[in-house]
Amino acid sequence: MYADDETVRRILQDTGDTWAVVGLSTNRSRAAYGVAEVLQRFGKRVVPVHPKAEPVHGEQGYASLADIPFPVDVVDVFVNSDLAGAVADDAVAIGAKAVWFQLGVIDEEAYGRTRAAGLSMVMDRCPAIEIPRLGAGR
Repeated sequence: MYADDETVRRILQDTGDTWAVVGLSTNRSRAAYGVAEVLQRFGKRVVPVHPKAEPVHGEQGYASLADIPFPVDVVDVFVNSDLAGAVADDAVAIGAKAVWFQLGVIDEEAYGRTRAAGLSMVMDRCPAIEIPRLGAGR
């Protein structure tokens, strides 16, 4: 297991409300789209990060984490595992407080690097599942 319930709860409740969702686009059939809706329902500001930089759920999109002109608290990663490590490194570089790798996104080396850099991290879990499971909504 890559994060205990206390870490998950802390990220959801105490780490901050600005979540950059990497891989979020206007494609309604993608998991990121529905998870972003759940995050918004629970009071999170969802910032789409996708090469197309499209607005999604009423928020301006950005092509990369580095393009976001304001602080990001949590980086939620919906990309293939082979790309996720670079996203985690970018999250560290922009000063995020936590990284969340979605279900099926696993990179143990990136997990180690991110934790060593002082960030909280969750891997292979989904906040849309964890919020109701832990009663972590606001």
